[in-house]
Amino acid sequence: MEPASLQNKGQQGFPRVSVSQVSPSTADVDSPASVFSAFFRADQFERHQLWLGVPDSPASGIHANLNTSKLFNIGPKDSLCVTEDSEVECSSNTSYTKAFRIGFETEGQCKAFHATFELLKLKRAGTGSGVFQNRSKSNAILKCKFDDKIEASSAKMYFHYYGQLPHQQNMLQDYTRTGTYFAAVIENYADFNGRIVVDVGAGSGILSLFAAKAGAKHVYAIEASEMAEYACRLIAGNPSLGKRITVIKGKVEEVELPEKADILISEPMGTLLVNERMLESYVIARDRFLVPDGKMFPSIGRIHMAPFSDEYLYIEIASKALFWQQHNYFAVDLTPLHGSAFEGYFSQPVIDAFDPRILISPAIFHTLDFTRIKEEELYEIDIPLNFIASVGARVHGLACWFDVLFNGSSVQRWLTTAPGAPTTHWYQLRCVFSQPLYVMAGQEITGLLNLVAHSAQSYTINLTMSAKMLGPGAVQGGILHTSSCKLNLKDPYYLISQPQPYRWTQDQQLQQEVNNLQEISLVTPEEIDACITTD
Repeated sequence: MEPASLQNKGQQGFPRVSVSQVSPSTADVDSPASVFSAFFRADQFERHQLWLGVPDSPASGIHANLNTSKLFNIGPKDSLCVTEDSEVECSSNTSYTKAFRIGFETEGQCKAFHATFELLKLKRAGTGSGVFQNRSKSNAILKCKFDDKIEASSAKMYFHYYGQLPHQQNMLQDYTRTGTYFAAVIENYADFNGRIVVDVGAGSGILSLFAAKAGAKHVYAIEASEMAEYACRLIAGNPSLGKRITVIKGKVEEVELPEKADILISEPMGTLLVNERMLESYVIARDRFLVPDGKMFPSIGRIHMAPFSDEYLYIEIASKALFWQQHNYFAVDLTPLHGSAFEGYFSQPVIDAFDPRILISPAIFHTLDFTRIKEEELYEIDIPLNFIASVGARVHGLACWFDVLFNGSSVQRWLTTAPGAPTTHWYQLRCVFSQPLYVMAGQEITGLLNLVAHSAQSYTINLTMSAKMLGPGAVQGGILHTSSCKLNLKDPYYLISQPQPYRWTQDQQLQQEVNNLQEISLVTPEEIDACITTD
């Protein structure tokens, strides 16, 4: 059961709870249980009190100052509230002299009560955007699911990285990314107006502010890094919007909210869409916080793939290992390590912005529906590959990018990282073979892209691609040549520089000459045929 919002300002209530006074040292019951209503009421100084009593008799019952009280789970539907017998602010040496056992009708009511208690206890009066250290008591006892999956050193570096303003600035200055989010939210005003919104991994809080600008009734901005403090300051500095935003510091796997969300908004995408494994947290937030049939911004992600040919890139990577071919490096023979170094350089995916003309076949895509996918389905992703080569070329690997859909009620918007589109801070990614494939125009290329999540918040990429036989052998499924590679998405090679001059393949050069002749219309079809025959 969710906490009921009452008509009187500053009150939230839970009807029909059983209350009995106990000894705070032993938790033994000292009085018979009474059926009361539990209310959270704000006084004139915006300090909240817990009141346990009969609604028609506000002067009676039990009053507890949240600043001098603590709440503990003692069962799925039972809580223990201990409080100092005073109305003064809590000090470091507070002596708790009263304790009450509170029983609820359902587990959901108990959880909602705890969430409301913590939110009101930690709220900073008057800002509407205080940072709450809101960790579920039950999850505090059990190890967080996030901690089970992710190694501590990786998580520490991850949250440190996203807690830095320069990195947030880098994302904010990605105007394609930020502008698309802004347009998707504002254009779909009807989806946000008067709704409860949860911002998953809020970062600087920019998306929360967008949601508030679109008329959100309230936004809960969840952020686990130290950026939560900066988000609080940014939101407080925009009071017309910030009064409807609450920043909660913690992981989505462990925080509690006082109400369900009508819509989730997040930027959970990493390199190749899945890097950093935040998509799993996005799905967990969906299962924990979103009402049935609630909306997600974004709702769908697609990974696009196509084989490519790039002789410049291949030579650049291969030449890095030439250092290890020295037989006399200060009288030391380095060649025993050349093979390992060569393979090591090809185990890094390349991140850069490439010319789309290097693609040698139309791209395919694999869809991840964030509204339906299960968290466990993101642990390992298999993507079958099948392409038809448009030209004859050496295939140096697989090029990848992604896009996401904001499926609004009014406007649908795509945010794309495709080559040829405006470059984003995600760029594109290429998996490069140490042994290229040779294909001819019309030849079929098959394979598998296998992504396996690991505890360093990333994925191992296993890629296999095969060139199938032409003619009768192709019908029988014959394989002419196969190349494969294993790469660590956590350790990419950033090639963010000016693109190399594009060099046409022989087939592409011939087709371009034909196109040029047709465009200027100064020659006859017979002359075009003669040109082709001559070449």
